[in-house]
Amino acid sequence: MGFREGGSGRSNGGGGRSFDRGPREMHDATCSECGTQTKVPFKPKEGRPVYCKDCYMKKKDSSE
Repeated sequence: MGFREGGSGRSNGGGGRSFDRGPREMHDATCSECGTQTKVPFKPKEGRPVYCKDCYMKKKDSSE
């Protein structure tokens, strides 16, 4: 098919995001599990838990 030949397609891995924009804005947050101050690459929402890297990894490992 013509649109796939030559590698000129606009595929960026899906989701419409481009990861070549430079560093992401980091937001301050308090870990819902241990209470430590941390920074996350998204704006935390009221009522949604936010975890530091250590607690996130523990939760991720225990859910598998």
